[in-house]
Amino acid sequence: MRGPCHTRRTRPDSGLDFCFLRPSLSLSLYYWSIQTRHEISSTQPTELRRQFHHRRFIIPDFHSDTCINRLPNPFSMDILKTSRCIPTPFRPPPLIPHSRLANPLPQPRNFRKCRNMCAASNSDTILKSTDNTSKEEDGYGDLKTWMDKNGLPPCKVMLKERPSHDSNYHSIHYVAASEDLQEGDVAFCVPNALVVTLERVLGNETVAELLTTNKLSELACLALYLMYEKKQCKKSFWYPYIKELDRQRGRGQLAVESPLLWSEAELEYLTGSPTMAEILGRAEGIKREYNELDTVWFMAGSLFQAKAFPFEIFKQAFVAIQSCVVHLQRVSLARRFALVPLGPPLLSYKSNCKAMLTAVDGAVQLIVDRPYKAGEPIVVWCGPQPNSKLLINYGFVDDDNTYDRLVVEASLNTEDPQYQDKRLAAQRNGKLSVQSFQVSVGKEREAVLDMLPYLRLGYVYDRSEMESVLSSQGPICPVSACMERAVLDQLAGYFIKRLDGYPTTLSEDEILLADSNLNPKRRVATQLVRLEKKMLIACLQATVDLMEHLPDDSVSPCPAPYAPTLKWSLSLSLVNL
Repeated sequence: MRGPCHTRRTRPDSGLDFCFLRPSLSLSLYYWSIQTRHEISSTQPTELRRQFHHRRFIIPDFHSDTCINRLPNPFSMDILKTSRCIPTPFRPPPLIPHSRLANPLPQPRNFRKCRNMCAASNSDTILKSTDNTSKEEDGYGDLKTWMDKNGLPPCKVMLKERPSHDSNYHSIHYVAASEDLQEGDVAFCVPNALVVTLERVLGNETVAELLTTNKLSELACLALYLMYEKKQCKKSFWYPYIKELDRQRGRGQLAVESPLLWSEAELEYLTGSPTMAEILGRAEGIKREYNELDTVWFMAGSLFQAKAFPFEIFKQAFVAIQSCVVHLQRVSLARRFALVPLGPPLLSYKSNCKAMLTAVDGAVQLIVDRPYKAGEPIVVWCGPQPNSKLLINYGFVDDDNTYDRLVVEASLNTEDPQYQDKRLAAQRNGKLSVQSFQVSVGKEREAVLDMLPYLRLGYVYDRSEMESVLSSQGPICPVSACMERAVLDQLAGYFIKRLDGYPTTLSEDEILLADSNLNPKRRVATQLVRLEKKMLIACLQATVDLMEHLPDDSVSPCPAPYAPTLKWSLSLSLVNL
């Protein structure tokens, strides 16, 4: 007997809603709707409650080993005739050859069998699997085989593996050229039927865009979807892809997880780095995302029981999605974040690479930007991200990253009687009362020169000088040699203080990195702080060079009652990370 939301198709001119839902999910949502109406009506007068009594059903618990008894005849045709289709929050991909989405609604006995089969992984996320089942035992083959069976056109790549540094984890898979490639060759082209986006998850682009403009981010929605799909075990169409994500455990090609999943002891490797504060801020953001899921727990508690999706599980899933999501260009909002099989984390990221995954008609393709020999790993561009973002998002650091940068935050003294005038002068020159200066690798001297006019403004204390500044055009007018030395002294002291915040020196970092047995997490953390120190040292050297060009009489002290503030504060609290 079909439930109220069975898989069906209607002619476009029939005037009927197009209902294409997984039977078990749709029927569960139908039962949930009826039960919710009963529970809400329990606070109403007895006469009204009586109206809903005959429609009360209790849905099978997705996370229980037994199915709860229902009232007699739950499939009454009278009820089905008067019930409308309740759309699922998630829509599976269209039926294609070999798809397992159109399986009949399982009976309670079969459902219990599936529950027993998957009981060992119920607390797992798409990150926690340690299943060592072989391909032959699994019956699904590897990711590439699954894709070939489901419409992947012939391509020029294959999956290879490298050992993991941790014997408790699977080896790392990566995409390599299956034949010699030349620049401009199409390595692979994944059809949209095998790409996960919000448009596909929700089935309606308008709904997807409404959702992403509210409190839940795209990554949270995708993480929640794959968490649900993993609960379906082998019944899920996406099972082979989720199995591959389990294997990777959110690790990049250096076999390192995002520091969002590191222990407190491991995070100490980043002591002194502003990346520590970024990690804490990102962790707090994930916690806020999780708290916003209260609405999901309330509205679909049978599908997403809060106890089955605790915060730690959600965070692991979120970080795993973060490590493999692709930001597609020139597509609609509901398709901009995509999970592409054969994409990251199976592809290696490189900052100086020009190849990108791009959306084409009905697919996502990769055109290589360099020649490859058969067996060589394929690399793609990771976007203009500094190394701190590369580490947090993907678990690696690129020594050749031309987009690497640091931030220096300066602010005018709010206690200065001339604060408002200085704020206006700064705004006129494109600066704010609290201004962040970007220090890009290789352009440290330019960054220092960009900071100086702003800092000089903060040192102005004479009213007549301030009036001269307000009447001038362009950057702040020069100050005396004495004042210039005070400005440079403050800036040099700031860089020295930041360097002193690291527990190791640059030379000690070099010694650590020379150790081939260094822990991979310690290695990437040391790579990051080493590159940060190099930029800070270059800034300090540029500042000292400017001081050496000042006249000798500039050493006399200059008053600076309201000097600007250069921020250097790192939140080192690991509570709730």
